[in-house]
Amino acid sequence: MATDVEIALQFTPRPVAEIAEKLGISHDFLNHYGRDIAKVDLQALTHNGRKPGRLILVSATTPTPSGEGKTTTTIGLAQAFSQLNESVCMALREPSLGPCLGMKGGATGGGYSQIMPADRINLHFTGDFHAITSANNLLSAALDNHIYHGNDLGIDPRQIVWRRVMDMNDRSLRKIVLGLGGKTQGTPREGGFDITAASEVMAMLCLAEDTDDLKRRLDRTLIGYTYAGEPVYAAQLKITGAMMALLRDALQPNLVQSLEGTPAFVHGGPFANIAHGCNSVIATRMAMKYADWAITEAGFGFDLGAEKFFDIKCRIANLDPAAVILVTTVRALKMHGGKQKSTLESEDLTAVKLGLGNLDKHIESVIIFNKQPVVALNRFATDTDAEVAIIRDRCTELGIAFAVTTHHADGGKGALELARAVIASAQQNRPFKPLYDLDLTVLEKVRAVCRQMYGADDVAFTKEAAKDLQLVEQLGLSHLPVCIAKAPSSLSDDPLLHGRPRDFEVTVRAIQINSGAGFLVILTGDILRMPGLPKEPAANQMRLLKSGVIEGLE
Repeated sequence: MATDVEIALQFTPRPVAEIAEKLGISHDFLNHYGRDIAKVDLQALTHNGRKPGRLILVSATTPTPSGEGKTTTTIGLAQAFSQLNESVCMALREPSLGPCLGMKGGATGGGYSQIMPADRINLHFTGDFHAITSANNLLSAALDNHIYHGNDLGIDPRQIVWRRVMDMNDRSLRKIVLGLGGKTQGTPREGGFDITAASEVMAMLCLAEDTDDLKRRLDRTLIGYTYAGEPVYAAQLKITGAMMALLRDALQPNLVQSLEGTPAFVHGGPFANIAHGCNSVIATRMAMKYADWAITEAGFGFDLGAEKFFDIKCRIANLDPAAVILVTTVRALKMHGGKQKSTLESEDLTAVKLGLGNLDKHIESVIIFNKQPVVALNRFATDTDAEVAIIRDRCTELGIAFAVTTHHADGGKGALELARAVIASAQQNRPFKPLYDLDLTVLEKVRAVCRQMYGADDVAFTKEAAKDLQLVEQLGLSHLPVCIAKAPSSLSDDPLLHGRPRDFEVTVRAIQINSGAGFLVILTGDILRMPGLPKEPAANQMRLLKSGVIEGLE
């Protein structure tokens, strides 16, 4: 089969103005970035008085190196809705340069279910990540500058919690010493970098209702403590106005299209293993405002992105999806059943059966939120009918809707069965129930997620985490939802435990207060907020051809 790049070159994107017109968005609201991309002014959210469309959430079983194709399924499903003459629009996250150049590769779908222009979306796009990086680091620079010029606020350099960020995987920057080189170079202190997708500025932009809400969030962002132990917030540095100036255009969602001309808002890109893992509230609402169906996704498996989608995003933005899709593959379930990636091509019914436990747990998790999932089997050419039948039979046994998709090879027509199943499921929609009440203690919230989503027996807080918990209580922030950061490759906090782990405990080693975003980041296991590059990064395979085509960005 042709590569993703070769397939994309077979299609000529329609002018983005036509895509906007298809949705009913006035040209007056478009800020063009060339022929194929446009930002949409936030005024478009108040221009159209139509009733919001129904929201569909796409999630998946626990990720494996074989790839589940969640984004590809989301795009294929939206194209299928278009083929059924349904009014539809996608709301997706923007790719981060770190994974694109590192291990994961691009994040614009694959095969005949891609969004365009893939190379620009994957590399720089409209500069949103750069704006977020600049705003974040402006706050860092202002903080250190304040200390250098007399430190009127009495900020303790040993208790600064605000970190710099960059949109790149670079393990050497996780922990560094700043201000070396003498008196004129600043005050020496420990610091470090997170990846931009983990920046609280990213989370704030993605959860903000509008410009005023984003400014309020920036103002209330905790950046450190004084020598007396009092909290210091970003507003006290008088820099958030400039941060807003940097974020002005980044707050506007980006409009693009799929290979089949299906509209897509691509906006915001927090990771679900170290942040809340959902695209922006603004883009989701824009999609719902201009289409009868808005299809969005949450990062990694249901236990990570989808849990945060419900408990953080839906709660904050008053959203409620009409249907939930769980994407899985025969290959993934084989790996959860003990197979190695190099042996997935041959039929193994036993491994598929052993891997069903992971699917079972995610189905249970969807039901906990008072939703009935539709299981979408993303079929590969090497999957046998007998392997597919095992998964279909399990879903039938559990009373769960099931559909096989071939959207990677066939585009929208390969997801028509899934589209019809989703439409039928949406007719039976029930309001979602949050996993926990906000008035519970932080420990009770963390325990609820770990027990109900991961299947853990209990949680254990290290001494450092226990001290962080005391700080949260002293600041009166115990009412915030929790955003658990953990290994994406396992239901547990141990990345090596696959399938459906049992009899385990989740270790909480630290709590980071994201008062601007409005949640508490719970760091578990050995999770890191700045990834590293693999021995052979994807960047090694990329080439810029004379034609301007970027080769190797898959």
